[in-house]
Amino acid sequence: MSFTTSAAAIAAAKAEGRGALVGYLPVGYPSVPGSLAALRTLCGADGLTPGVDLVEIGLPYSDPVMDGPVIQRAGTRALERGVRTRDVFAAVETVRAAGRPAVVMTYWNLVERYGVEAFARDLANAGGSGLITPDLVPDEAGEWLTASDAYQLDRVFLVSPSSTDERIAMTAQAARGWLYATAVMGVTGTRVTSSDAAPKLVERIRALAPEILVGVGLGVSNGDQAAAVVKFADAVIVGSAFIKPLLAAEDAGDPADLTGLRTAVADLTAGVRR
Repeated sequence: MSFTTSAAAIAAAKAEGRGALVGYLPVGYPSVPGSLAALRTLCGADGLTPGVDLVEIGLPYSDPVMDGPVIQRAGTRALERGVRTRDVFAAVETVRAAGRPAVVMTYWNLVERYGVEAFARDLANAGGSGLITPDLVPDEAGEWLTASDAYQLDRVFLVSPSSTDERIAMTAQAARGWLYATAVMGVTGTRVTSSDAAPKLVERIRALAPEILVGVGLGVSNGDQAAAVVKFADAVIVGSAFIKPLLAAEDAGDPADLTGLRTAVADLTAGVRR
């Protein structure tokens, strides 16, 4: 299975009568090679699970104000162990080789430091589909709009329950690929119950921009919650639930053990296929 754009992966799942599963892992944790192995497992490259439909590769950042404690913990360890911005391109190549599209989730400062045009070029050359930019709003994204147009990369912007109708409509118009709906205010992370803000936010997006695909991130931690989200959204985005088993494996003394990650992938892929 191979897709050029991230939207194509979501649309393909929709054509099968189900929602798509977007899986997040940071590059560099537990090490750069270890993260590449984890990404292959996330893609189902071992043949033991179907794998996620789309991979979101996180670029660790020193001031991750929008990340929850699980993602922060993994990202901090990755930075301490020497992960570099350029390592994300090897991660993208790994995901593409496993037959899945890849988008990169990054704070905008890292792209600016690298060089916006250079980052877009190298991401496209690695086979990446685009960027998710949590702290970049379309009205401040002129340089990214130009570079992403030049290299035909997806632009995935975020909206939240506090976004005005005008902001949602403008963001959807500026996006390419799909829209990331954050259904809870504050930082990311797994939750025991799903927020009732999620269906309401997606309903607003559908009314304002009916043509755009919508992925929802709200701290989903298991297949049951994933199944509930894809009843009203095109995709469910999961991060902390995939990182927790990697942290547990390292804490248990075997960071190379991917058994827990494989179990989480099996549960969540089954959830979106119900």
